[in-house]
Amino acid sequence: MTRQATNKHLRKAKKSKSDEFYTQLCDIERELQYYPDSFVNKVVYCNCDDSQTSNFFRFFKDNFQKLGLRKLIASCYKKTNQDLFEVKKNVKAYYCIYEGEKIPMQVISFKGDGDFRSAECIKLLKQADVVVTNPPFSLFREFVSQIVKYNKEFLIIGNVNAITYKEIFDLIQNNKIWLGVNLGRGISGFIVPEHYEQYGTEVRINENGQKIISTNGCLWLTNLELNQRHEDIVLTKMYYGNEKDYPKYDNCNGINVNRTQDIPKDYTGLMGVPITFLHKYNPAQFEIVKFRKGDDGKDLCINGKCPYFRILVKNKYLQQQQYEKSNNISLE
Repeated sequence: MTRQATNKHLRKAKKSKSDEFYTQLCDIERELQYYPDSFVNKVVYCNCDDSQTSNFFRFFKDNFQKLGLRKLIASCYKKTNQDLFEVKKNVKAYYCIYEGEKIPMQVISFKGDGDFRSAECIKLLKQADVVVTNPPFSLFREFVSQIVKYNKEFLIIGNVNAITYKEIFDLIQNNKIWLGVNLGRGISGFIVPEHYEQYGTEVRINENGQKIISTNGCLWLTNLELNQRHEDIVLTKMYYGNEKDYPKYDNCNGINVNRTQDIPKDYTGLMGVPITFLHKYNPAQFEIVKFRKGDDGKDLCINGKCPYFRILVKNKYLQQQQYEKSNNISLE
């Protein structure tokens, strides 16, 4: 089975509101290494995590002292049983508080179901400094909206297509959130329940007997400081003399660039780049002008055909040079 087929499985799960995709410890360790000073004296809240099974909780508990955490909170959702004839005993939602190995961990039952949107979970959220988790794909917009509303730092996993959500893109454009380090194959796969279908080469069983679905369609999203986002994209291509490689849009005064590495270093106008550009985006180097739409409010198109979603950007450095030249400004 191809990665594309696996991504369809993820989209199908999102549509059916099946959110049982759990993050592997190796992927958490791979990403968290880039934020060594982001958790010192902080309260970390994993608000979609059962402390008994969550690898997020396991990671922060095992590295509590190393990271300099002040407190770790984890809460989990448990569907309440509405069927009075159901024989199986209803399991209550709960949260736990860990403050280091010298202090007994507190385990406290919720009155409700532990949904991250509930008043009980919001109360815990208000105590937190940083939220780190894998939120439900079907509720991703609501999840990010809540974090932003309460002005929390965060590091979360989402589907790559989340970039295309208006609410998410607006935050990226306004430099309030950005992509983490690992993207696509940098996230090796998710643990899924036994009842999930197993087929193809992108579904496997790991050494612990857990079923893993690999995907090339996920990313980390954050507002934690990250050194990598201040590194310039190295530009080597030229527009002038190679105009045929950069066709202009029918409905916008800009050129189309199919790959981030093909962004020309000598073009001062609008350029339509793929959404994966955001993985390398340095806000000091580029300005994000617009997403997807041309001057007529319709999707960007070339000879009547629309390429996959494009982000319209401008090179800030060239804009500044052009401004200085037109105003006879000397840096000497």
